[in-house]
Amino acid sequence: MAYLAINGYELPPPKRGVRPTVTTVVDAGRNANGSVVGQRVGRDQYKIDGLEWSWLTADQWAQILSVLSHFFVYVTFTDPVSNSLKTVKMYCGDRTAEPYWVDENGKPTHYRNCKVNLIDCGE
Repeated sequence: MAYLAINGYELPPPKRGVRPTVTTVVDAGRNANGSVVGQRVGRDQYKIDGLEWSWLTADQWAQILSVLSHFFVYVTFTDPVSNSLKTVKMYCGDRTAEPYWVDENGKPTHYRNCKVNLIDCGE
């Protein structure tokens, strides 16, 4: 099993530095005395930040971008809270990469520093 799968597609192993974030959503803040008056809303939500590959072929990067072409995707990852697999509906933020090698026609053959972040939809 890969570290992360999107819609069933297992991604290549990312470089170190992936930051899964768990967020508890509340419906309000604090009162005039500074006491928390909010309540938890729904379940904890996740963000997978810093998902990066140092080096990918153009075909590998195109496949990842193709899988992410749908606005909503289902991401399977190891939940840091339970240390077990979890699948969550997410959307992706910015997708960036640097073309590294190009062929004689100027078409990239390899990319470096390929980055994506994934944000929980809360459903």
